[in-house]
Amino acid sequence: MFGLIVVGSIVRTTGSGLSCPDWPLCEGRLIPRMEPHVLIEWTHRLLALGVSVLLFATVLATLAHREVRARLFGLAVLAIVLLVVQIALGALTVLKLLSPAIVSAHLATALLLFGTLLVIGLVAGAEADPAREPLPARPPGLLAWFSVATLALFAQIVLGGVVSTTGASLACPDWPLCRGEWLPPLEGLVAIQVAHRWGAYLLTALLLLVTLRARAAADTVVAQAGSMLLSLAIGQMALGVVNVFLGIQVWLSALHLANAAGMLAMAIAVTFRLAVSPGAARAVVAEATT
Repeated sequence: MFGLIVVGSIVRTTGSGLSCPDWPLCEGRLIPRMEPHVLIEWTHRLLALGVSVLLFATVLATLAHREVRARLFGLAVLAIVLLVVQIALGALTVLKLLSPAIVSAHLATALLLFGTLLVIGLVAGAEADPAREPLPARPPGLLAWFSVATLALFAQIVLGGVVSTTGASLACPDWPLCRGEWLPPLEGLVAIQVAHRWGAYLLTALLLLVTLRARAAADTVVAQAGSMLLSLAIGQMALGVVNVFLGIQVWLSALHLANAAGMLAMAIAVTFRLAVSPGAARAVVAEATT
């Protein structure tokens, strides 16, 4: 699913989205002609088919075991629903000639499906080892901080997709100024690009606060996660700036989205780890009982 999201970026930045003008076939054929743009779009569809097959196999395996079904039934159903929506949006993307709203919804749904699959894996992993050592108590409020950071990451990635699909990537060809101004008129594509830039600044500030709060965690994984996310966010901004100066390169755009999706995965994983950790009050009660 991670690879599918990154390849989707390559489809957008190379302008290959309509290289197969029909769906589910490509130019009326199962195996299309060997033309670069056609092959990029066809590879994206082929990868989507592979993800769909693997997802259905995962859901069937989940439903086949009573204990697993009891814990993961809701997530499995959600994954199937998101997959159906994603497939429909993929078809509409072609039929509606790359409508920015539909393409952005396609990315948002892909991220939700990616997150759902990750949570399925995290829940399954936690349930598979009942003898594991209990996690340290989480500091008060830290779960809320990471939850907000995760939602902010999701929103920023979707906003980045809007920038790409609307053609606003080079609406501000300079940085840190935009068309030579600190506060340009917020109209049209410039408004979209500026919103994405300010979203990146606010997200970085939020992750700085999360990093400071996470240092108090007794769990070393959580304590280090804030710093890692902050470092990745700074690297993400650097990738975006270089991409603007180079005129939007395919490989840089793909790396930009890959890093963003990786950050989202890390944020989800840490939020899950905090959610299954005992709260400070519960930990004190458990210690007193012991």
